[in-house]
Amino acid sequence: MEVSPEGNGAALRFNYFMTTLILINVVAVILETVQNIHAMYLFLFSVIDIVSIAIFTVEYFIRIWICTLNPAYSHPVTGRLRYMVSGYALIDLLAFLPFYIPFLIPIDLRFLRILRLFRLIRVLKLGRYSEAMKTFQVVIEKSKEKLILALSILFIVLVLASSMMYYAEHDAQPEKFASIPAAMWWAIVTLATVGYGDIYPITPLGKVIGGIVVVTGIAIFALPAAILSAGFIEEVQDKKVVICPACGHRIGGNPDPEKESEIREGPPDPKEPGS
Repeated sequence: MEVSPEGNGAALRFNYFMTTLILINVVAVILETVQNIHAMYLFLFSVIDIVSIAIFTVEYFIRIWICTLNPAYSHPVTGRLRYMVSGYALIDLLAFLPFYIPFLIPIDLRFLRILRLFRLIRVLKLGRYSEAMKTFQVVIEKSKEKLILALSILFIVLVLASSMMYYAEHDAQPEKFASIPAAMWWAIVTLATVGYGDIYPITPLGKVIGGIVVVTGIAIFALPAAILSAGFIEEVQDKKVVICPACGHRIGGNPDPEKESEIREGPPDPKEPGS
C-alpha cells in the first residue's frame, strides 16, 4: 500500500527520512571504494549499513502486513503474495536481502564482495518516496509500446550496420572486425555518435557505410528522447485541472469528479444539517 504524503505530515516526514537514508547509503557505497576513506571510517560505514538494513527490513515486513488495506491486495494470503512480487516490493527486498545471505548460506568471499554491490539497488527505492520518480514511472508505463518500437528499430539498425561493416572491413582489418558480434561494438559506438576511435573503417565502402550509420544514429537515438519528452508534457498537462468558474465544467486535465462537483455545486451551506 502506498501512502500519499499530501496532507499527511507524518507520511511526509517519513518520506524525507527514507530519502535521506537512501542517499546516505549510496554516498557510503561510493566513498567505500576510496581506500583511505574506507580505512579511516570503517566503523562508521559498518554502523550505517547495519542501521539501514534494520530499517529497510522492518519497513519491508510492515508494508507486507498492511498491504491488504489496498483493495488491489485485499486478500490476506494471495494479496500479500501478489504484493511481494510487485516491482517496488522486489526492490525493497533486494535492498536488504544480500546482507543476510552469508549468514544463511556459506559462500565464497569473492562472491560476497559482488553481493555488496547490491547495496546500490537501494537508490531505486527513491522511486517510492519521490513524486518526480513516480511521474517518470508513469511516463515509462504509458510510453512503453512506443519505446519498445524505438528500441526494436535501434536493434535492427544495429544488426544491419554491424553486418555490413563486417563484410566491408573484415578482409582489410581481420583483427578488429573478426566477426559480426565484434563489429557490433563499432556499430554501437557509431550509432551513439560517441566515436572512441579504437575501431574505424579504412576502406572506401566502409567509410560510406560509416557515414550513413552516423547520420542514422542521430535520428534513431532522438526517438526515445522525443517519446519521453512528449510523455512528460502530456503527464504534466493531465495533472493541471482547470475548472471554468462560470459553468463549473472542466477545461483541461484529467477529469476529477469530486473536484468538479465541489466547484460546480459550491461549498456546503453551514446552515444545512450535517454540513
